[in-house]
Amino acid sequence: LYHLIFVVKIKNNMRVCILGSSLSSLTLAKALVNLKIHVDILFSKKTHKQNQSRTIGISKSNVEFFNKNIINIEKLIWKLKKIEIYSDNMKKQKLINFENNNSYLFSIVKNQKLVEILEKRLFKNKYFKKIKFREKINYSEHYDLVFNTDYNNLITKKFFTKKIEKKYNSIAYTTILKHEKISNKVAIQIFTKNGPLAFLPISDDETSVVYSISNYAKEKREIHNLIKKYNFKYNLKKIDKIDCFELRGLSLRSYYYKNVLAFGDLLHRIHPIAGQGFNMTIRDVKILNDIIQQKIDLGLNLDSTLNKEFENKQKHKNYIFSSGIDIIHEFFNFERKIENDFLSKSVQILNKNPSINKLFTKIADEGILF
Repeated sequence: LYHLIFVVKIKNNMRVCILGSSLSSLTLAKALVNLKIHVDILFSKKTHKQNQSRTIGISKSNVEFFNKNIINIEKLIWKLKKIEIYSDNMKKQKLINFENNNSYLFSIVKNQKLVEILEKRLFKNKYFKKIKFREKINYSEHYDLVFNTDYNNLITKKFFTKKIEKKYNSIAYTTILKHEKISNKVAIQIFTKNGPLAFLPISDDETSVVYSISNYAKEKREIHNLIKKYNFKYNLKKIDKIDCFELRGLSLRSYYYKNVLAFGDLLHRIHPIAGQGFNMTIRDVKILNDIIQQKIDLGLNLDSTLNKEFENKQKHKNYIFSSGIDIIHEFFNFERKIENDFLSKSVQILNKNPSINKLFTKIADEGILF
């Protein structure tokens, strides 16, 4: 009985803070308050305008984890049964076809909708607070743990500067297509001469577009024309406002400093070619959730040992996974430059092997498993 009281007392006294108020920050915060840990999100006075056309993909296993351990998002997501991949060099021939006859493969959700529901639930939770970040305060002394998701603060500039960075020399353009109603359960990615273009359904009459264009920025009118050129599926009614952002990749060399742990986009950023950026963050939350729950069960406080354990478990997996995504990008980028279909035909042959197709589908769903 004494041990149980001791565990509950420690658990209720745990207090952590999260620097930044991004989607990754809110997701982590909700997972932590669900464990009855006091969480303060520290936000900067500078607020970035939300990209209304931004969508994210969430794999099936990550949706299941999200529903069980964070918040139920079944009403927000649009489930996809198939993913088809094409190449400019092979016209309209399918290179790869991922599908699961018994279930869905992937889900798409609007970034802003997910942010809104997480904020709404967090503000109602007694374990949560949102306060302004002040540079002069040493937050590592006020909290058991600090999760840093913000790459603009002094803590990042002082302790998290060693990283592997990559400039893709590309700009990602995003928008929402409004079109006539169809059965819209298939995502399409086309490796065009300008870069990868993804059509990601979010309802029967709306589809999100992400077009990563290499080398230079294009006029919005030109983006409109390119989308129309490669659209062979939808009867368009309207193309919403086009937003854009520069693509960069990074992996931190060190995940933590004392009791401060880097997290989210500060920890790793990858090319959106496979829609895996947020999935990596969810997998990180899974591991953190397990480590924290073990400490709670043993009656242990949260301290820097958690950071070391997390880095030991995830660093190599995240690096291998990020490198794999980068290899895929470079593979099709090389083919785009040489304008030859040899590589695409090789991929097409590999995809016909059921074992290889199943392995790729499993990795996309669950990440690196060893």
